[in-house]
Amino acid sequence: MNSNHLKPLPGTDLEYFDTRAAVDAIQPGAYDTLPYTSRVLAENLVRRCDPACMTDSLKQIIERKRELDFPWFPARVVCHDILGQTALVDLAGLRDAIALQGGDPALVNPVVPTQLVVDHSLAVECGGFDPDAFTKNRAIEDRRNEDRFHFIDWTKKAFQNVDVIPPGNGILHQINLERMSPVIQVENGVAYPDTLVGTDSHTPMVDALGVIAIGVGGLEAESVMLGRASYMRLPDIVGVELTGRPSPGITATDTVLALTEFLRKSKVVSAYLEFYGEGAAALTLGDRATISNMAPEFGATAAMFYIDEQTIKYLRLTGREDETVHLVETYAKQAGLWADSLRNAQYERTLSFDLSSVVRNIAGPSNPHKRVPTSELAARGIAGKVENEPGLMPDGAVIIAAITSCTNTNNPRNMVAAGLLARNANRAGLLRKPWVKSSLAPGSKAVALYLDEAGLTPELDKLGFGVVAFACTTCNGMSGALDPAIQQEIIARDLYATAVLSGNRNFDGRIHPYARQAFLASPALVVAYAIAGTIRFDIEKDVLGLDAAGKEIRLADLWPSDDEIDAVVAASVKPEQFRKVYTPMFARVVDDGAAVSPLYDWRPMSTYIRRPPYWEGALAGERTLSGMRPLAVLGDNITTDHLSPSNAIMLDSAAGEYLAKMGLPEEDFNSYATHRGDHLTAQRATFANPTLKNEMVKDGLGNVMAGSLARIEPSGEVTRMWEAIEHYMERKQPLIVVAGADYGQGSSRDWAAKGVRLAGVEAIVAEGFERIHRTNLVGMGVLPLEFKPGMNRITLGIDGTETFDVVGERTPRADLTLVIHRRNGEQLEVVVTCRLDTAEELAIYEAGGVLQRFAQDFLESSAPKAAA
Repeated sequence: MNSNHLKPLPGTDLEYFDTRAAVDAIQPGAYDTLPYTSRVLAENLVRRCDPACMTDSLKQIIERKRELDFPWFPARVVCHDILGQTALVDLAGLRDAIALQGGDPALVNPVVPTQLVVDHSLAVECGGFDPDAFTKNRAIEDRRNEDRFHFIDWTKKAFQNVDVIPPGNGILHQINLERMSPVIQVENGVAYPDTLVGTDSHTPMVDALGVIAIGVGGLEAESVMLGRASYMRLPDIVGVELTGRPSPGITATDTVLALTEFLRKSKVVSAYLEFYGEGAAALTLGDRATISNMAPEFGATAAMFYIDEQTIKYLRLTGREDETVHLVETYAKQAGLWADSLRNAQYERTLSFDLSSVVRNIAGPSNPHKRVPTSELAARGIAGKVENEPGLMPDGAVIIAAITSCTNTNNPRNMVAAGLLARNANRAGLLRKPWVKSSLAPGSKAVALYLDEAGLTPELDKLGFGVVAFACTTCNGMSGALDPAIQQEIIARDLYATAVLSGNRNFDGRIHPYARQAFLASPALVVAYAIAGTIRFDIEKDVLGLDAAGKEIRLADLWPSDDEIDAVVAASVKPEQFRKVYTPMFARVVDDGAAVSPLYDWRPMSTYIRRPPYWEGALAGERTLSGMRPLAVLGDNITTDHLSPSNAIMLDSAAGEYLAKMGLPEEDFNSYATHRGDHLTAQRATFANPTLKNEMVKDGLGNVMAGSLARIEPSGEVTRMWEAIEHYMERKQPLIVVAGADYGQGSSRDWAAKGVRLAGVEAIVAEGFERIHRTNLVGMGVLPLEFKPGMNRITLGIDGTETFDVVGERTPRADLTLVIHRRNGEQLEVVVTCRLDTAEELAIYEAGGVLQRFAQDFLESSAPKAAA
């Protein structure tokens, strides 16, 4: 810790690093012009950077240069149990590898405080119309995940610096927002900004508090856990001025869906956004968090708001201690992180968005940025009158209506609006359609307490929106099984069925295998669609039903006024509710003193937890980058759901067949996500999405076929993807994947990189990469290559019969040569960009990956020194 700029923090008995003085000593007056993000990054450098490189690193920030990598040391790592558990499985495997080479496995621990919330393991097997849904779903979760939870329980004792929040308590991001983040950290009498990385792409939700929090892959998180700096170049920091105020009846969800469309079109991929202006100042913290949560849907890395009175109001509302609230305000004002201190901040690029322009919206049917004003549903062909046969489900049937995800359940106004609409619908005698599987899965137990206080819980229960879990459910593909009769009707009639949810992701195939497409909507609109029962319904104009007097009831008759929503929130949401939830949750458990082995006792028949293979076999061998055959040739917008789906495992899938052979009953197959601690199951999820279109596989008319399909070369045999992978693994055939733009967008899913690496893929060449997935590829020792503008698989006529070599010296962002050998003997040389962006990434890649690099460094540092 550097001490040159350490000063007393006025009004406290703490010290802080005077970053303003350090910056202004290099360039007088520079600090006043720095954006919020730059000020926090500069503080991190002044406090943590090696003094020998501090000035050069600060100059990158001050002069807005991007020539040098500089270190960033996040204060903590947060994980949900899917990627977090997978990361800890990797560390347990790393302990084994080090022990086999004579090292002390007990010394392998997270150096940075790591918080794991078990929130991604529950499937909504019982919908919200079952009064015992919560208890039943939790029991099923515990039964299915016994192996996983056994391992997680071991990690609590075996590893230092790991805190675990057990299942049934809420969603990581909402708990982080409501309690885990102190906004300002204190360590050894020094105050400094809270910063973190998280193993989920929606980690930026807590950016709403002014906390730099970014989603990373589990492999990058593992590196941070183990004490390594996260190296970066100065990010593109974009100022987003918010003007105006939302119109009456417009929810935060409507606003964020409009912003998502606007920001995607504005091309803010990988940028750090900073929202400011009169519009931002008027947004509640709940509204801000709804916006920040969707940062990955914008394509952005972060979505920051300044610290101001709204921040302080929220900290008090959620029951934070007076000392914490005082420290946040004092530090922010002293260190220049208070909104008033940023009036002179300068951005290289600014955007402006008028909040008063927002109308009621949904997004779909396949992407979060595909906004549709509800007033235009009919014109866009989504809604429309259809003739439905009595007793049968209609075209466009809404089979799932879920109020889910921290995106919206963090926001009291959104939740109260849904409850009030449900109350009004009940008064009018309206009912949920019988084919709709409805559910309410709040991200925090506090939501249930204030809905109870407001008298809205029974109103939601009556319409089938009883609490099914405090967990991430439908949004993550954990929507559970459908009623068998409903499922059979969908299959028999080849019905176009849909889902409507208040989540943040609606990619094809994600929500449920039988929901062909999905739409994002506010919690109140989710309730309305459960009553409508079909997406082929003009939600603004069509009649939802008749009341007892025969009056036609439309959405406008049910929608609560803003004044009523605000009055209920003010009367019902109280600090003591949050204290009641979080005080016992974060109480320190006294160590029972029971000894635990530093090495995990792997269960040989487990399909959930298995020692990872990253230090053995083919993965320990050389990557030749020559003679590579394409495993797949893919188009644009390939998501991590395509690469490694997270939803329910079907019996006829490769993973399902494997689980059946292992003796698991079909009802307990669980989801792909929950099996990612076992590489033998998770490997079989590689490219297993039924909506995948591998351009190597075409029908007799030349049309690309959808499905988990591959073509084995040179024989040309078409098989299921897993059989092709097995064939190539037996041949020890090095592979490549060729793709279009925005490869790897979506969730920060390690197995999207791990699966291809285990299959033998040595390189991915694409027109562009989403940030998190690219770093995961590097972390697994897969080389990301980027076509030059104007060059792609189509212009090059790539059909999958080719073999590929990569030639040239690998340095950060170097030009390399992709040599294409065609079947007819022709050879073509194409210049591509090496997307190892930093010296640190290059070192990780050359070592074979993050874990291999750490093992090398650990063993070298712990080896006995030779006598002088």
